[in-house]
Parts: sequence; C-alpha cells; structure tokens
Amino acid sequence: MHFHFALMLQALWTGVCQAAMQHYPAAWGHYDVCKSQIYSDEGLTWDYMACQPEAADMTQYLKVTLDPPNITCGDPPETYCALENPYMCNNECDASTEELAHPPELMFDIEGRNPTTFWQSTSWKKYPKALLVNITLSWNKTIELTDDIILTFESGRPEQMVLEKSLDYGRTWQPYQFYATDCLDAFTMEPKTVQDLTQHTLLDIICTEDYSRGYVWKYDKTVRFEIKDRFALFAGPRLHNMASLYGQLDTTKNLRDFFTITDLRVRLLRPATGATMVDENNLSRYFYAISDIKVQGRCKCNLHANSCVYDKEKLSCECEHNTTGPDCGRCKKNYQGRAWSAGSYLPIPKGTANICIPNNIGPVIRPNVSSLGVANRKEAPQVALSTAPSVHVANSKRARVCDNELLRCQNGGECVNNVRCNCPSAYTGLQCEKPRCETELGGCGGPDSGQAPLMAPPSPRLLLLLLLGSALLREASCWPDVL
Repeated sequence: MHFHFALMLQALWTGVCQAAMQHYPAAWGHYDVCKSQIYSDEGLTWDYMACQPEAADMTQYLKVTLDPPNITCGDPPETYCALENPYMCNNECDASTEELAHPPELMFDIEGRNPTTFWQSTSWKKYPKALLVNITLSWNKTIELTDDIILTFESGRPEQMVLEKSLDYGRTWQPYQFYATDCLDAFTMEPKTVQDLTQHTLLDIICTEDYSRGYVWKYDKTVRFEIKDRFALFAGPRLHNMASLYGQLDTTKNLRDFFTITDLRVRLLRPATGATMVDENNLSRYFYAISDIKVQGRCKCNLHANSCVYDKEKLSCECEHNTTGPDCGRCKKNYQGRAWSAGSYLPIPKGTANICIPNNIGPVIRPNVSSLGVANRKEAPQVALSTAPSVHVANSKRARVCDNELLRCQNGGECVNNVRCNCPSAYTGLQCEKPRCETELGGCGGPDSGQAPLMAPPSPRLLLLLLLGSALLREASCWPDVL
C-alpha cells in the first residue's frame, strides 16, 4: 500500500512540475505565443508575454543593387587570371552564357554547389583609378540582427572595405566597421578587434586588420561583422545570460538601435593584390568575387508580434496587442486610449505587452519599473551608453469583454454596448461563466439549489495527497533554470 501511495504522490508531483514548465519555456527570449488565458478575479482573461518573431536567414527577403550598375563582369566577355599565378588565366566571364555568368543573385543562392557559384566584378582595367563597388542590401523593413554578418569571398579578400548600415531605408548611412590591411594608412584609425571592446565601448566603430589578408591566406575567405561577440559583453561568453542582454536592450535605446537596420551597404574600396605593388601588366588578376553573404535576424515588431509574413515581396509583422503597421509601430484606429509604446522585456521573463486600449477606456495606471523589484526583473547592470527614457511597464490586465481578442459572453449571455455581458438568470460573472447558485446559501450542491454538486467532495486520501504535495512544493523547487 505504501508503494502505491508513493507512486500516486510521484505522479502528482510530476504533473505539477510539468504544468509549471509549460508556462516558462526553457529557451528564454522567444515565446511560441504572445498570450495565454488565465483566470483572475474578473474572470477568464489574457495574460500577455514579451514576444518576437523567430530569427531567420534574412537574405531570402532582400533586394540587392550594385553601384555602378555595370560593374558586374561579362559584358563584354572577359578572361581573368589567378591572383597567386598570373600565368593561369582560365576564368572566363560571359553574361550571355548562363554557365559563365556571375550575376549578383549568386551571392545569395544555396551554398555547397560544385562548382561554386559567385558574383564577380569587372577587373581593375582602369588602374590606378580606384576600383570602387557599392553592394546595397535592402529589406524595406526594420530588421534586428541576431548573428554575425558573414561575407565569403571567392577571390582574395579586399584590402580595404567598409560595412555600413542605414536605419531610414537608405536615406542616411553610418559605418558599422572598417576593414584594411593597414588601418592607419587606409582610414587613419588604430587597428582593433571586437575583443578590445567593453560594455562601455560597445558602440565604438573600429577598424580591424583581421579580415583583409590576400591570397597567401587563400583558405581564409570570410569577412565578419561580429554580432555575437558584442552580445557576449552582456550575456557572457556562451550567451547563457540572455536576460542581462535583453534587460539592457530594453532600457538603452542606442544599444537597441545599434543592432537594428533597414539596409546594409558593403563598400569595396581596394581588391586583394597579394603584394605591395600592383602588376600593371596583368590587371586581370585584380577583381572582387563574393560567393555568399549571410545576414541572420528577425523582423522588428516592437515586441508586439511573434510572427512576420512575406507577401507581395514585402515583410510585415502580424501585430498583436491592438497595434498595427509594418513594425506594429502604432495603435489601431479607435485604440488610442493610451499612447503607443513598444513592448518591454521587463519584468523578466514575461515582459509587458503595453497593449493599445480602446478610446472609451479610462487611463491606465503605470507603475514605475523600480516597483517591480530586482528579484523579478533580473535585469542587466546599468551601463552608461546613453540616457534612455524610462521604460513604461505593466498595463492593466483588466479584461474587456466582447473584445474580438477575448472570449465572448458564455452560457447564452448577450453583449451590451460591446463592454459587458447581460447574463441569463442562472449565471453571473464577467462573461457569465459562473453559475449564480455559487453565491446562494448552501451553494450549488445545497438541497435547495435544484442543481447537482459541481464536484464530488474529495476523499480523505486525496486530501492527504494534496496536503503532502503542497508541503513538498514549499520545501523544494521544480522550476527549471530558464535563462
């Protein structure tokens, strides 16, 4: 008998833990849904969470443009020589022949093909005039970067290059990083690496020499802009403490904007030469060729959507919380009862939805972030990157019945003026979800109620199991480490 009792207690314990874990995903930072239904003093309502789309390969949604537009090789056809061997000249480019053409789309096709596919520029035929190429990637949508930007060069890596970003759809540009074999000579900047940065200097624009070597390192083909190493300054070397990073992103606008883009631009300023002097008698050795560009990120939806759709060659967020717009950047019509605000990661891990409310709802009380308590917030230490505005948190969770996003009136109740339910005589509650006999003398199971008991009384053994389970829950924790 004691064995069976132990098994029943273990089953109860497992069920409680599993139920708890369903509400706190092990992978913090993204939720499969932005809201779940909970019971409150006001009845069944929605409990909102911080939500954002999954990260994805964003190169499948971009538009690429080159400047000058005729910089791609093949018109007229041209033969190229290998950088490391000026006498090996068997690389032909011909735009009119599919097998020999190297259009810009090949920077974003499937890798691993044999032979490798790549975009290629014309050769440096006009030396000593600089061979300049701008490659612009545009999304027509705000994107948040989540992983390193990686360019893979089929030719030698350029000796001078700049990666730039735009936050206003290409109207203005800011440098992300400079690349050169000699930073002082090319850009009058001291060479640095991302490992030289700290939390306080994370936003500094640096010049690095790590990715600009020529054909001698021909197996080193990639050029990176390190996103994850910058994340690690807050989240730790293996990004185990993402709560610290997201807490900092939530409260420091400049930091959030640093990882946000609408466009990227690669400015190629000088091709690989492999030597201190350019061989002017064999300029077909010098050109740019890129086989792959990787940009990993997610649609920026201001924590008001957990999915983003691509329709008619355009990305847009599927907005929640009564928000609308491509980035969920404003309240829906007739939902400006409070000013629009981006969602918040705080308090961690559930966040604050900052829901737009209807115009006929009164003002919402907004408690100060500090009132949430350090234990609940688990936020990052304050870093003086900028003077950030205070974060608006904690909307009222009051249910608004008859709203399209909430359950309608139940048990035959009728909606009145879109704000309350008119319940049948046998039911009461915010959404007519409670039998009225629950409030009467004797309850629904009383002899005069006319209704059968809603639930059979618990047996003494079940009461004992519940008491023991409650005691164990107080003594131990079944919560996983979700951060």
